[in-house]
Amino acid sequence: MGFELIVMQIAYLSLLIWICLWLFWGRFWHLEKLKPIQSTTNLDSWPSVWVLIPAKDEAENIAQCLESVLSQNYAGKLNVVLVDDQSADGTAEIARKTAVSLEKTAQFDLISGQSLPPNWKGKLWALQQGINSVQSSLEKTAHQNGKAKSVPEYFLLTDADIQHHPVNLQELVSKAETENLDLVSLMVLLRCQSFWEKLLIPAFVFFFRLLYPFWLANQPGSFVSAAAGGCILIRASTLQKINGFEKIKNALIDDCSLAKQVKSRGGKTWLGLTTETISLRPYDSLQSIWKMVTRTAFNQLGYSWLLLMFTIVGLGLVYLLPWWAIAQGIITNNLELTLLGLAIWGLMSLAYYPLIRLYKISPIWSFLLPAIAFLYSLMTIDSAIKHSQGKGGAWKGRTYDL
Repeated sequence: MGFELIVMQIAYLSLLIWICLWLFWGRFWHLEKLKPIQSTTNLDSWPSVWVLIPAKDEAENIAQCLESVLSQNYAGKLNVVLVDDQSADGTAEIARKTAVSLEKTAQFDLISGQSLPPNWKGKLWALQQGINSVQSSLEKTAHQNGKAKSVPEYFLLTDADIQHHPVNLQELVSKAETENLDLVSLMVLLRCQSFWEKLLIPAFVFFFRLLYPFWLANQPGSFVSAAAGGCILIRASTLQKINGFEKIKNALIDDCSLAKQVKSRGGKTWLGLTTETISLRPYDSLQSIWKMVTRTAFNQLGYSWLLLMFTIVGLGLVYLLPWWAIAQGIITNNLELTLLGLAIWGLMSLAYYPLIRLYKISPIWSFLLPAIAFLYSLMTIDSAIKHSQGKGGAWKGRTYDL
């Protein structure tokens, strides 16, 4: 069998994979978005919400995040708890001054986070301390007033680098209440300004949606569970049912693990995209994006070297082969092989284009997915190497034993 024929057969296999993805893999290319609040939406009563913000060394972003949360146009009762996870950059003081300047100190509690216990990840331990603080505060208030303890109806879990648009909470609660959902999550709009951000950030979201198709994840009986940790609204009763964050305390990909726990108890979840609630964190360099990806890439493969091998081969077959087929077809004057490569390249570019449009960058970026996939392949390999060196999961000065 000639080399050219082998390349042809592999190219047909790649084309078949893309056709199957388009037809059968949960509409991964479709943009599930949270609809804006309607003027006709009027719940009988808006439930109480406690916002939990874990923050470690977030001096650069915490003021904007906290201001956006405390200034929410929300009709129900809103309280905010910020857990300062032993920051060394003045995060707590900036947060305190922000609450004072907004005259929202009555709605705001600042907690100094305790040392990390064994087998807990930092963010999850901070969130658990936030829940414990809310419960303690409600019990104390009930005791002072001689009444039964009130129970929060929802928790909003948000990262400290997220800026929420003014009616974000109202839209999330409306979605949860009208559709009887236990968890509503938003993949916020990541920053996309520098060259490296334009090249790699929309693709990061694309690959996440390919691994966890939102449409499939949002089906109650689906085996796919997904959420985005930057913005999660969850019913307090649901969180209590799954015993808080205890069962996922060691999870590196905590958002999807939380969604899986909710669905395992029969809960209904929804994950979508937004262009109005945004991430403030910059990724100006290749190194910063590289660190973000390598932190969890090997974890997503279950720390399996065999699965890593299949993943790299799969990335080559699905993303890199089209350019190879086109080049090989041109060199050997094989029109069929050239057209095959162009067809595969066109299918993947077309699938990527909706996200390129969402991020409002040039359509040209959608044609660079093969090169982007090559870079992400290298990041995945590096993630595995770092794990073997005991450096896996490194984040803000912490390296977890995985």
